[in-house]
Amino acid sequence: MVPYLMALTARVSRGLAKLDDQRRRRHAKFFRAAQLADGGFPGRDGCSDLYYTGFALRSLAVLGELDVDVARAAANFLRQHLTGRRSIIDFFSLIYGAAVLESAASVDVFEDQSPLWREEVVRALEMLRRDDGGYAKGVEGAASSTYHTFLVLLCYELIEHSLADPERVVDFLMSQRSDDGGFREIRVQKRGATNPTAAAVASLKILQAMEDTVQEDVVEFLVEMQNEEGGLRANTRIPIADLLSTFTGYLTLFDLEAADQIDIVAALRYANSLEEPNGGYRGAAWDEGVDVEYTFYGLGCAALLGTD
Repeated sequence: MVPYLMALTARVSRGLAKLDDQRRRRHAKFFRAAQLADGGFPGRDGCSDLYYTGFALRSLAVLGELDVDVARAAANFLRQHLTGRRSIIDFFSLIYGAAVLESAASVDVFEDQSPLWREEVVRALEMLRRDDGGYAKGVEGAASSTYHTFLVLLCYELIEHSLADPERVVDFLMSQRSDDGGFREIRVQKRGATNPTAAAVASLKILQAMEDTVQEDVVEFLVEMQNEEGGLRANTRIPIADLLSTFTGYLTLFDLEAADQIDIVAALRYANSLEEPNGGYRGAAWDEGVDVEYTFYGLGCAALLGTD
């Protein structure tokens, strides 16, 4: 089976290839201009960050605009973070960023590392595993997280390493189901939310453990998340749509063969309304700024909603 992220990257790349050249170049210019002197890419605080660097590299790759100068500079930034304790989000961003550089630009971030680096990654990931079968956000965390469990599964796919006791992960994910049909991020929450639901569904599909009843409930839940703006909301208590939820929610519906259950035209119109004329996307109607993360979601919406 094709790894989840590789399949998604290919789909987004195919969709973006159908956009006009000027539009794609405008966003590529936005990403290149965001790269800092140390090779990393910043969030809105202006400092280079592994998380945002991962999104920028991913975006340039799907646009077909990851040139060698950008790639080499980014590789130097990633190499500076190969040692030391990291959150699972940073860990994933580092590994995925390295994978993007190798596949899109033939730059090997790990070329000077021990040949046993994959085993070291596995040991670090398994320190996050908890008794319920899921994975916590950090070593000190007591509660398993749906999203961080998903990230661990992606890391295992990226390093081509099998997961021990996958049925325990399935049990954890199923325990995160909410009565509203969605999935919770952590167990103490009472309501499902769009993004944990997307993470749970992707995880269950990776583990080949999706059940028909779960699929039906998820589709109903996600359809309810679309509002009059056309986009999808993060949860039932938030009235405003956002670009992240629109991207992950639609992607999940597509993967469940239920994309036609929402108004796709309205969703695309919503995503396009957040696109800035000089490149970049805002995160929601209220947002006044752009960043590399939300621009990836915007490009993802343009690619998938406009072509699927």
